[in-house]
Order: sequence, then C-alpha cells, then structure tokens
Amino acid sequence: MNVRYRVDLDQPERDELTAMLRSGKHPARKLKRAQILLAADAGLGDETIATTVVVGGSTVYRTKRASWR
Repeated sequence: MNVRYRVDLDQPERDELTAMLRSGKHPARKLKRAQILLAADAGLGDETIATTVVVGGSTVYRTKRASWR
C-alpha cells in the first residue's frame, strides 16, 4: 500500500513549529518531527526529507500520517 499523505500547515502551526525549533528546549524526537512537518509543508519529497533530517523513510511516513488525522 503506497499511500501518500499531504501536509498543509496553517500559519499559526508553522509559527509554533518554528518557535519550537528555535528554542531547542524540547526532546530531540519532537524537534525531528517538527523538522519533518515543516519540510513536508514546503513540498519536499519523503526521501529528501529523510536524508535532510537524518531519519528513516518510515519515520517520515508515520509522522505525516499522524499529523493528517
């Protein structure tokens, strides 16, 4: 099953994720997920995101799927 999830963040969500990354006072797992969501919102492909954020492709897929719900 090759389902692709699209991430469309509104401006307050983008601002919240960006502020989270700037502060750096969150667990690494949350920061990686914030990076994934911002990159997906920018339109990058799953493979590119996985390489850039240094996570596996399944992590990108699961993060996008979880935000879609």
